[in-house]
Amino acid sequence: MNSYIRVPLNTNPEQFKRLLELQEAFAQVCNELAPEVKASKVWNRVALHHMHYRRLREKFPSLGSQMVCNAIYAVSRTSRLLFQTPASPYHLSKLKNGRLPLLHFANSCPVYFDRHTLSVRGSGLSLFTLDGRMHFDLKLPPQQLLLFQFAKLREISLKRLTTDIFELLFWLEVSEAQTDLTSESEEFSSVEEIQVTSSFVPDYVSVEVVT
Repeated sequence: MNSYIRVPLNTNPEQFKRLLELQEAFAQVCNELAPEVKASKVWNRVALHHMHYRRLREKFPSLGSQMVCNAIYAVSRTSRLLFQTPASPYHLSKLKNGRLPLLHFANSCPVYFDRHTLSVRGSGLSLFTLDGRMHFDLKLPPQQLLLFQFAKLREISLKRLTTDIFELLFWLEVSEAQTDLTSESEEFSSVEEIQVTSSFVPDYVSVEVVT
């Protein structure tokens, strides 16, 4: 069963600015990679890593090695959603001459984290930024804090909800034995279910179709 936990971040102005800068840098890497996906028709995460990681790492040194990997994951994830999902209007079978459209990621795109760039210890949270780690207190019910210890963490993303609020979204895979811990979390059948509009295009992505 897939569950998620939303964690709004109570940021001061300086912290909010740092998260904005991280989000913008993350989008820059995504947009550097997106034309390569269009040209090569390759969006497998491992293949993209082998083909482009070193160049991206050299061009965007401030983002760090692991966040560059996470940006590659973001492009692969979005491409897979749009080009492989049968219901998508951009599924490969629906594209003229098989030519992929160009994806452009807005500065509002989610920033993906992993266990190397974000950690939860007790009621404390630490996450990577361009200027070092940022720390927050996790004000969550005990059931949710306990869930972090036992459930499998599938995905972590940072989204900007409004002009002044960031939110972390934790996707967790919960076994049947752990279902009693999910009373304070929400359940969805797929990780895209709350992040994709009805048109199958995330609101942070624009699609340029070549006619």
